[in-house]
Amino acid sequence: MSGRRGWAKGAGTGLAIGWLVVLVLGAVTAGLLPLDDFDKLVGDPGVPVFSDWSHPLGTDGLGRDVLARLLYGARSSLVVSVGAAAVGLLVGGLLGVLAGYLRGWFEAVTDVLFNTLLAFPPLIMLLALASVVSPTLWTLACGLALLAVPPGARLAKANVASATGREYVLAARAMGASGRRIVLRELVPNIVQPMISFAFVGIAGLIVAEGSLSFLGLGIPPPNPSWGGMIAAGKDDLADHPAYVFVPCAAMFLTVLALNTVANRLNSRLDVRASKV
Repeated sequence: MSGRRGWAKGAGTGLAIGWLVVLVLGAVTAGLLPLDDFDKLVGDPGVPVFSDWSHPLGTDGLGRDVLARLLYGARSSLVVSVGAAAVGLLVGGLLGVLAGYLRGWFEAVTDVLFNTLLAFPPLIMLLALASVVSPTLWTLACGLALLAVPPGARLAKANVASATGREYVLAARAMGASGRRIVLRELVPNIVQPMISFAFVGIAGLIVAEGSLSFLGLGIPPPNPSWGGMIAAGKDDLADHPAYVFVPCAAMFLTVLALNTVANRLNSRLDVRASKV
């Protein structure tokens, strides 16, 4: 039974990684693929999925190629979510490491700051930000990065706090190592894998957040495609053309599922290593 379970987990992780690789390659090379421009009217509106192999996923309500819009939308979603997660986790990780190591007033100030940010519902915070600044790719990424800072900081702080009492840290202190050396050589390497695992979960959440804003018309501005924008554009024709909504929803669902699957796999490996220490 354990062998079957392990095989199933491995197969699921392999499928998840495969989907993410295909998605990233498609998003990065969309301009090199034999696809029509994402905003070009290429045929009749509402061509069904798989009915015309020149447009495998059909056309939308304006006659634009759905596959092209899906891949360019994936590029927008990945740029925003990955960029926001990277910035948020780097800033949050740095503050969390310092808070976990220095303690005292710095820890108290960062705790108040992060608890305050976490007290606001994320969607309301993003809506407030969108009402102040004009929505662009970069302002959206900066707004989403704010959501990633507090949880990243708390994760880094928790791992640093648990590591400061371990033998290798105490030994480094006894040998006269400086605080900078202890942080860089002893503490930071121990938070890298948990932060990478959390990054996959964070990217998944940020993809959903970006899609929600685009669905509300406050995300990536048209004519640039986004998955949330495609869902919003197709919702009025849901009864007659469900593929308008189903295709971007399926892409978002599979991407979020794949990211969470990879994160769970990394967490399970981290737990096994921790049990052996």
